[in-house]
Formats: sequence, structure tokens, C-alpha cells
Amino acid sequence: MIGREHYFYQDLKDMEDREIISGFIKQYYLDNPNIPNKIMVREEIEDKEAIEQWLSTILGKKVEIKSPKKGEKLRFVEMAEMNSKVTLENKEKDKSEILIELKNVLRLEKLPRKIETYDISNISGEYMVAAMCVMQDGIIKKNLSRRFRIKTVYTQDDPKCMEEVITRRLKHSIENQQGGFGKLPDVILADGGITQIRAVKNAIKKYNIDIPVFGMVKNDKHQTRALMDENRVELKISENLMNVITNFQDTVHDTAITYHRKVRDKEMMKSELDDIKGIGEKKKKELLKKFGSWENIKNRSEEELLQVKGINKEIIKNIKK
Repeated sequence: MIGREHYFYQDLKDMEDREIISGFIKQYYLDNPNIPNKIMVREEIEDKEAIEQWLSTILGKKVEIKSPKKGEKLRFVEMAEMNSKVTLENKEKDKSEILIELKNVLRLEKLPRKIETYDISNISGEYMVAAMCVMQDGIIKKNLSRRFRIKTVYTQDDPKCMEEVITRRLKHSIENQQGGFGKLPDVILADGGITQIRAVKNAIKKYNIDIPVFGMVKNDKHQTRALMDENRVELKISENLMNVITNFQDTVHDTAITYHRKVRDKEMMKSELDDIKGIGEKKKKELLKKFGSWENIKNRSEEELLQVKGINKEIIKNIKK
């Protein structure tokens, strides 16, 4: 046992141990050139022979997967298993300590098991979107993240966009806690200072509920500097908690930026053809394949346009109109 690496996985409760181990071995050695001639595991795996053959081919000599029942090799496997349990316990302890520290720093009545954060992304008020990320029991749950197109704000006004998004999000849970947004959060962290905090609180007031709100403040280098309460008081937190908050803030920012790019690219690729009655995606592709651009299409004769698959005289009238 001269070296060790640890890997953590979520949501494996429906998988058997042998299935998890088999999947891990295949993933781990797919990109790892250091293949040993013996791999020892806690129990037999179903596709042992196939994996042995695959690894032997890569290594150029025989590789065996063993499940020892006694002796020194069994003690090695048991030692690895014990190391894993201790590492997992320490990780769970770290998460618990983070939640306890956050509860104390923010002066909350209960542990903040579900925390949500939001970010707005746009360019000069165009293609305005928002992202929501969730931290559940100290872990960022990417499958719970959500994305929003801004619907009611038409100029660059991030606080107004934030208020709209929070209002819509809260409405989902108030109307249906079993829906895609789940229960209301224990805490909301706004990406920014007092202006964003106030925007979030304005949305919360509409539903007459109480959710604590704090801001994640950045410095001039766009790095997380502190947490701030609604009285503009910056809250002192440990380096460990700062790292967790920074990661959370970076995650929601990246989610918003990625969605913004997707929306922007889609809008920029939109064609005048999209607004013409009778032309769907297939006909649009056929027309562009034949004539290259909208300018070329609108200057073609009826006879030329009729040569395109799916185009009839009614659609040509719409194009000309």
C-alpha cells in the first residue's frame, strides 16, 4: 500500500457493489497506462474474464483480477476498504462542519441544508438569462440547477432580472413542492452585494414567506471576498468555508455564462425564414442548401423555388410577401 487515490460518487444506491467495482475498473484503466498484473477486489465481479482479457491486451501480458479469501492479500483488500471508510467519514464530517459554521455565521435557526444561488448574464441588455444552482447538504447538485430566459425586463437591469427570476422560482415550489424545483431553500445567496440582496427580498415579500438572504461579494479581481447581510455587514468566515462559497459562486456563474452563449448563438443563427408560415426546419434547410442565403432565396423565381422539395405555390406567396 504505497499510494492511494480516492473517488467519490453520488446516487449509487440502486447499484450492486460488484457492478460499481466493475464499472470503476473499466473507467479507471481506460486512461491509466499503469496497469498491474494483479488487481484485487472485495468480491467477484460478473464480467471478470472480459476485463482481464481487455487489460491483458493493453499491457501485453496476463492481467488477473483476484478476490482473495484469506492470507496477506485479503488483509490488503480489508485495509483498502478501511481506508475508504475513514476517508468517507472524514468527508462527511467536513460537510457537517461547513453547514454548522454557515449556520453560526449567518445566525440561522436551523442548518442550511438546501442553499440556492442565482446569477444573471447578458451583453448590454441582450439575450438576458439567469441560472440557479443548488447546494444540498454541503454538496453542489448539478442535476438540480435550472436556467431561465428573462421575460419581463427589456433593458440591462440585473436587480430587476433577479427579482423576476426569484419570483418565478418561488412560485413553482409554493404551487407544487413535489415539482421539479422541490422544497423552498433554507437560504438564498445572491451573486452580488446589497442591491442584489434587496432584489431577492422584494421577490420573497410577494409570497409572505421568510427565507434568509445574503450576498456573495467579489473584489476588484472578481474573486469572492465575503458574505454580506441585508445591513451591509460583511461576515467573517473561515478559509475552508470561503473556498466552498467561491466554488458555489463560480459554478452558478459558469452555468449562466454557458446558457447565455447557447441562447445568443441560437438567436444569431435565426433566419428570416423562421417567421414565414409553412416553412419549418426541414424546408428551411432545403432552401438554404439550394440557394445559400436568404438574399438569394427571395430573389429567385417561382419556377426555381418550386424545384425545392416541399415548396409549393402557397409557401412561395408567403416568401414573397
